[in-house]
Amino acid sequence: MKISRFFSVLLTLLVVYALVKWGIPTVSRQITGLPFPLPVPGTLIFIYMLLTVVALILFVTFSDTHMDEFLHPIKQFLRGNYGKLPRTIVLVVLPLLIGWQMYSSAVPKAQLPPSLRIQHPSSNFPAKFEDLHNPVANPTAADIDAFIEQARAQEVQLIPQVMADAEAWLENNEEEVHPLSFIPAAAMTDFLAQLESGKVDKETAKAALLEKNLFEGRALYAMNCRPCHGDSVAGDGPMADGFKLRPINFTDNGTIETIIEGYTYWRVSNGGPGLPTEATPWDSAMPEWKLNLSEEERWKIIMAEYELAQKTPRIPESH
Repeated sequence: MKISRFFSVLLTLLVVYALVKWGIPTVSRQITGLPFPLPVPGTLIFIYMLLTVVALILFVTFSDTHMDEFLHPIKQFLRGNYGKLPRTIVLVVLPLLIGWQMYSSAVPKAQLPPSLRIQHPSSNFPAKFEDLHNPVANPTAADIDAFIEQARAQEVQLIPQVMADAEAWLENNEEEVHPLSFIPAAAMTDFLAQLESGKVDKETAKAALLEKNLFEGRALYAMNCRPCHGDSVAGDGPMADGFKLRPINFTDNGTIETIIEGYTYWRVSNGGPGLPTEATPWDSAMPEWKLNLSEEERWKIIMAEYELAQKTPRIPESH
């Protein structure tokens, strides 16, 4: 049975609305695996429906034949060929519905405050991370002694991400220098001078070790985090504008300075996929760095982030 052009247009509008209103949220739930659907914003629904109406107008007015077929049921209805009672009901009820809709959208309403995004959701933050401290920012005496011995033997290992550049620098250097000279820091220069004299102070060695860790952390940050968080860690990297939720500005006093190191480590390790449900619908786009970076590399990045932002982590209340 052939459907008239008028009812085919009406059916198309209903199908498109149903797909956008209920179909997309249902499919999104299956794709994301989240326990709730992701609704389409009302403004976007309006745009979709407006585009559909424009397309249908072009379709109906394509020829006089199409136009006559579309208008035929309407003319029959207005003439009362389908009965005067249905015509009267529609002509009374339809304006009332439109008027009520306009009134409902315009009248002031008392509403609850909107639910703001929780910047650092922690409902699934494991308690075992609360007492963690950055091991690369707090080297032990054994770490310092091992660093001194490795430096004396010129066997200090840099992370693979910077090793190629360090080796190329050493090869192109006309003078024979210590491999750690690759790191341009005053603390490293002082340490190498003491190393050459044969008498090394533990505090100087510790400062040099911290500079090495910080140098590697900055390099890792530049390779993995800079595109989003920017050179100044202010959330203004070259890719920042591509996200609905911009990367966090670490220089802001309300960000990484308000959280403990253990939370920062957990957050970096698990990225956006590890956040609890209250972080939705503005989910972070940060990857799960535990899949690509070692535990030591993640700690070095965190050390660099705090140093670049000129911030210190919050001390747990229990301390």
